[in-house]
Amino acid sequence: MEQQRGRLVLAATPIGNAEDASAHLRRLLAEADVVAAEDTRRLRALAARLGVTVGGRVVSYYEHNEAARAEELLEVVDGGGTVVVVTDAGMPSVSDPGFRLVAAAVRAGVTVTSAPGPSAVLTALALSGLPTDRFCFEGFPPRKAGERARALADLADERRTMVFFEAPHRVGELLAAMAEAFGPERPAAVCRELTKTYEEVLRDSLANLVTWAQGTEVRGEIVVVVAGSERPQASTADLVAEVLARADAGERLKEAVADVASAAGVAKRDLYAAALAARAR
Repeated sequence: MEQQRGRLVLAATPIGNAEDASAHLRRLLAEADVVAAEDTRRLRALAARLGVTVGGRVVSYYEHNEAARAEELLEVVDGGGTVVVVTDAGMPSVSDPGFRLVAAAVRAGVTVTSAPGPSAVLTALALSGLPTDRFCFEGFPPRKAGERARALADLADERRTMVFFEAPHRVGELLAAMAEAFGPERPAAVCRELTKTYEEVLRDSLANLVTWAQGTEVRGEIVVVVAGSERPQASTADLVAEVLARADAGERLKEAVADVASAAGVAKRDLYAAALAARAR
């Protein structure tokens, strides 16, 4: 009889408070055949805090051995075992190891599931006081000043709320660069040590947050949340005029509509209909 294949499980771990660990995570740590951990020592410390004995084999799985370890882990799953992937905090693959393994598992037709739980991204977003209906996660910005400035300049017109990770010793530089790129009055929040004893959420303009960072020694895990741009939206007439000008210059109408609609955040179908109506006049 053909042996049943196992599964790969991405398991979220607490971002600070161990009491946030789910019953699902506890059971997985106790029952999994293999636990692949970003830091094996941190995993064992977490298990001790949870009162859980890790029942299976523990292996390291971090940024520099992801590719080499993937084949080994998928062999366990292919043989019917359960492999659980955990990182130091939060959900694997979100600015942490996991993506390459999941991609390899998908290619191999392996079952991939999750034990959802704490997320620094969603926790900071919810606590920021900024709009949550549309947001984007930008991860860690570039470390070099020039690359960081260019990356932020590309986001200056982003209308969604933006979420960033940053190291504490660089957060002052990041806030200053954001004030330059987005404007000093753009609302933002610095979320520090989320769910931990000294949790702190500072909500203010980027200018005032720059002043705060200059006057304190920032410590702990940092998430920065920034409001999206509120630039005035171009009128339909202006957008139609741009589309027709590009079409008159030789661009296909549908391509011009798609490009202008995407940049303006409007429906392509509506803009195309308006452009056809204007052409027919």
